[in-house]
Amino acid sequence: MNFLHKVLRCRVRVRRKTKSLGPRPNLASKSICTRAQSKLSNGQHSPSPNDTGSLTPQIKWRDVIPSPTPPLQLPEKRKFWFFCIVNRNTQSKSSGSLIVYWNTSLKSSVVRRRGADGRIPVRTLDRGASSSAAAAEPAEYPGGPYDTSLLVKYEHHVARHIWFGEERGPKKELKVAGHGLKLTSRVPLALPPQMESWVSRSGLSSLQRTSLNKIDTNLVSAFVERWHLETSSFHMPFGEMSITLDDVACLLHLPIRGVFWSPQDVTEELAVELAVDYLGVSQGQAQSHVRSCRGSYYKLEWLYDLFVHHRAASSWAYATRAYLLMLVGSTIFADKTFTLVEARYLLLFRDLDGCSGYSWGAAALVTLYRYLGDASMYSCKQLGGYPTLLQCWIHEYFPTVGKRGENWKPADNCGLPRAMRWSYRQGVLKVDDLRPILDELTPADVIWRPFEDHRAWCVFDEICLYRGCLKWGETVIPYLPDRCLRQFGYRQYVPSPPLDCMMATDIDVDWISYHQSVIAVIGSSTVAITPSDAVDGYLEWYYCVSHPRLVPPHHDAPREEPVPVYDAGPSDPDWARVSTLIHRYLRQVNAEEEDPQFSDLFEALHISRSH
Repeated sequence: MNFLHKVLRCRVRVRRKTKSLGPRPNLASKSICTRAQSKLSNGQHSPSPNDTGSLTPQIKWRDVIPSPTPPLQLPEKRKFWFFCIVNRNTQSKSSGSLIVYWNTSLKSSVVRRRGADGRIPVRTLDRGASSSAAAAEPAEYPGGPYDTSLLVKYEHHVARHIWFGEERGPKKELKVAGHGLKLTSRVPLALPPQMESWVSRSGLSSLQRTSLNKIDTNLVSAFVERWHLETSSFHMPFGEMSITLDDVACLLHLPIRGVFWSPQDVTEELAVELAVDYLGVSQGQAQSHVRSCRGSYYKLEWLYDLFVHHRAASSWAYATRAYLLMLVGSTIFADKTFTLVEARYLLLFRDLDGCSGYSWGAAALVTLYRYLGDASMYSCKQLGGYPTLLQCWIHEYFPTVGKRGENWKPADNCGLPRAMRWSYRQGVLKVDDLRPILDELTPADVIWRPFEDHRAWCVFDEICLYRGCLKWGETVIPYLPDRCLRQFGYRQYVPSPPLDCMMATDIDVDWISYHQSVIAVIGSSTVAITPSDAVDGYLEWYYCVSHPRLVPPHHDAPREEPVPVYDAGPSDPDWARVSTLIHRYLRQVNAEEEDPQFSDLFEALHISRSH
């Protein structure tokens, strides 16, 4: 019997008074939330009372009663008895349903109602015991969030431990899967024409040159500590920011439009068959190799050797498949094994003429989001995905953070991926040093629209404003551009509650009909007057539901030096020309901003960019 049903006799105290099922902030945080609520109620976009992003979610007991049943008219504090059917193995997904859970000791029951956003607020009704949901889950955390309805997994987040001085381990930075140096030696200067045509049509050719030789693990780790998987965004002191589909398109020149991929399960036996059929190896070789990988994987080094062997033998299809699988396994599909790639990805290249139809940009983003979510947890010490994408994104948006090295390759002049603009430079700051620096960032420290001078090669696609779920394989993530509207040139409002992708059923259909979600995202906003424009009350709401700073405040004097103002670029053509000339000269002489002899030129550059 798959499901256990039992008729339980429950004693419930019903009050006509509205019950609050959300966590109760302390006096200090309560005043903040009250001010934010009053500001948001003045005709501005604000979450509804039952949204998870709201400040004080209120649920009335009559709303918990199933809709066919009329509200009970009972006197105050009147007790009554009723019966209900309980499914102990599953959770109802219907909105407005009443679910009563009993623990095995029958000392307390929990009444849950799944709201319109898919989440289940909790309140324990005592029955001979003093335990409650509030005792099991903290109502607030030092430094935020004071309202825990948004960051529901904050208890396990690394930021919570950092606040109390607890590190992941002896090494505070993450171990990052970077394959840049190996790719430099494995990617030839030119492919044979027979292979080049297939690689170009696949949409993946740009990945051959975009990887940084090394990754600044301290810089990357400092940003990972601010990632929250519930919102798919970095929580900065001034609001949320994220890596968007437009960022992927500009940095990597990967196609954004296309279909998602739903693979079949690949066992070790099937991995052997795939290697024989599509990589041109013998049965014995395939079995021996898969066995050495201890699973349905292929080694990146083995794939490179196959590429070299088949290229010499003019077996172009085998060589191309081995090369493409090695390429994606070293970049957008890099995992935490650091040496292997999943055999199931070979299915993508069975038809070399048909693999161009995939949304490779979404694939890169879904994979990186997944690993960022894992790495933001305290127990994780490694980061998979494509770290070059993350570090180059940091360089583009945060010019004052980290060590930025620029290549001589003019990416904006000859149509190269924007990631090729950057090169690795050894940073001198550790994670401990970067945390307070990020805590002190202001909107003026951000280039909100860094790719405006790259639009000749990468035109903005409105599908990047699609709000919904993205999927690749069995991984499904929420993509929420309404939480980082300033990166698209719009005024930031208080966003809607995050999507529950576990409830999504028609992701492919939503992706195809993206226009509706785009209209919903930008319909509630206006074009930003200033790059960092936000509605009144946004920061008050944000500080109530977020943990925007990682280091506990000290009573030191605030910094008095002026903050340089950055922007995507001057709006006046003359100022734009001045900015371009100064920036070109500084690149030619390899100037550093901290070098005193170039301080005047950098100040002139900042002034020109602010006009």
